[in-house]
Formats: sequence, C-alpha cells, structure tokens
Amino acid sequence: MTRICGGLMLAAVLAPAIMGQSRVEDRVLRSRNLQSKIGTDPVRKMTIYLPAGYDDSAQRYPVIYFLPNPFGNYRAVFDQRHAQNLFDGAIASRVISKFILVAVDMNTPLGCSWYVNSPVTGNWEDFMIQELVPYIDASYKTVAERDARGIAGDFMGGYGAIRFGMRHPEVFGTVYAMHPVGTGSGVQIMDARPNWDLLAHAQSLDDVRKDGFTALFTAIFQAHLPDPDKPPLYVDLPAHKEGDRLVIDAALTERLRHNFFIESMIPAYAENLKSLRGFQFDWPRNDSIWDHVYANQALTHKLNEFGIVHEAEEYNGLWSEEDRLYTEVLPFFARHLVWRANGPGSR
Repeated sequence: MTRICGGLMLAAVLAPAIMGQSRVEDRVLRSRNLQSKIGTDPVRKMTIYLPAGYDDSAQRYPVIYFLPNPFGNYRAVFDQRHAQNLFDGAIASRVISKFILVAVDMNTPLGCSWYVNSPVTGNWEDFMIQELVPYIDASYKTVAERDARGIAGDFMGGYGAIRFGMRHPEVFGTVYAMHPVGTGSGVQIMDARPNWDLLAHAQSLDDVRKDGFTALFTAIFQAHLPDPDKPPLYVDLPAHKEGDRLVIDAALTERLRHNFFIESMIPAYAENLKSLRGFQFDWPRNDSIWDHVYANQALTHKLNEFGIVHEAEEYNGLWSEEDRLYTEVLPFFARHLVWRANGPGSR
C-alpha cells in the first residue's frame, strides 16, 4: 500500500509541472426520456474531465463514461477522490494516454435508477444511449466509435457499467466494474432485506426513506417491477407479510430475477459480452455484506460457463477507489481502448 500511495502522491505532484493544466467542467443536459411518476428531474448534471492541451489541439480523444456510486454525489470522484490530479498524474506517468472522462448523475429521487427504462422512474437506458453519448460526441473532440468508448462504474454504478456494456456493445467496447452489486443471488434471499410492514403501509416515498434497505429495494422494484397505477410507490411488491410469515409471489420474483440480476441475463447477452474488447470487474474480499462477494464469485464462474472472456479479481481488504483507479482501471482502459491515430493503448 505504501508503494501505491507514494506513486499516487508523486503523480499528483508531477502532473502540473509536466502536463500543464487540465480542465474539469460541469454541464447539464435536459432529457426527453426522463418523464416519471416520482418527480425525476429531466435536467441531468455531469462533470467532464478534459486533459491538458485539449483546447489547443486538433486531436480527438477516447471517452470513458463513469457511473458513480449513487450513495455519493456524482462529483464525488473529483471533489473527494481528487480524480483530476490522479488522471493528470496517470497521463504524465504514461499509465494511459490522454482521454476524456464523463461522470453523470443517474439517480432518481429515491436513489439509484438501476440504469433501465421504467414507466415509473424514467427511461434511463434511452437517456444514456440516445441522448448522453450523442451529446458528448457532438460537444467534444471525441473518437466517436465504440472501440474508443469505455464505461466504468463504482458499486451500483459498476452494475450499470456491465448492464450497458452487455446490452449495447455497439456503443461501449470496453467495460470495467468496480465492486458491482446486483450481479446475482446472495447468501440471503433478496426478500430478507426490506421492511415489508413499512412497504405495505407506506403513504409516500418519504416513508420508505426511513429504512436504508427498504429505500434501496423500493428503487429496485420501481426499476424492475414498476406499476404506474399503484401510488405512492408505483411497484408490484414480490412479497408480503401474513402475520409473522413472509409470503413470496413466485411469478413476480422470477420476473425480478430475470430482469435484474446480471447472471440471469448472461444467456441472452453472451454473444454481446464476447464482442467486447475488454471486460473486467473486481470486488473486495472483506465486504461486510457477504452477498456481494458470493454473487461476484458466482458471476465469474457463470461467465466462464458461457465462454465469455473476462478478468475478475477478488482483492484483499476493503474499498480503495483511488488506488484501484490508478493501478487497475486506467491501465485496463489503456490496454483496450483504441486511440485512432496510433492504435490500441498508444502512449
């Protein structure tokens, strides 16, 4: 760890002297796809990293789309994780060539959108594919090709990165998911997490916000079991309580599993995943929610069963986003993205 942190500190110090000044700018995009039942704001915020020399160069750059952890602000990777200095340092140290990075807010009023089209929360997949990517290509000097376009994400954002990559390999050629969740069944069943009494008696979204797991699973249900005719939550609940007994609706549970879990979608999207230039995900061994560890271990085996080339790493310890961005994520994209002028991984 000392060696890695020292490398990050040195890179941050060297970057301004070697590279000049990079730029981070904020933009907003009004979406036509995010009409919703729960008050989703159609004006979406994003932060764009532009490498040093961008304004004075005719060069076009590959783009990495970054889906942040929805538990934090979409700017957290810059405001709290010092991503601008980290990226500058990685370029200065020739870890990766110059690139553009786009971090975008994909949250609903209740939390994660889960990156899908929903009549309750809005059409997030359409927003990404039909609006955001074309907007970035029209507004910046990008290499507007799938081979020069990657997607990464953190935690739920990692789930989104895999989902977008597997459903739209014509748009994103390379995928890296940091500590993805929602990849498959855990040790506990999903229905063990929410407070079903709270869900049954909720009068508003504010009621479910009183319990973290209940709010999180309500967002999952709004994405994958939406019902626009059932206010105030607008969902079909896959379980309910009868006294102390939890009664599970098998049909709704199958529908949820089929639409939500990455591992359940592998058979339908195996050929898409095989077409990616690069696919990697990782997770920390010491995640306090063992379900995440179990599910990601199972996911790499399922991918192998379908002959899908990928890299998967279970690393010792807990989250260390800054270190792994520098040591794993950026080198991965350097290997797999295409720089039009000089070919893959050019320096």
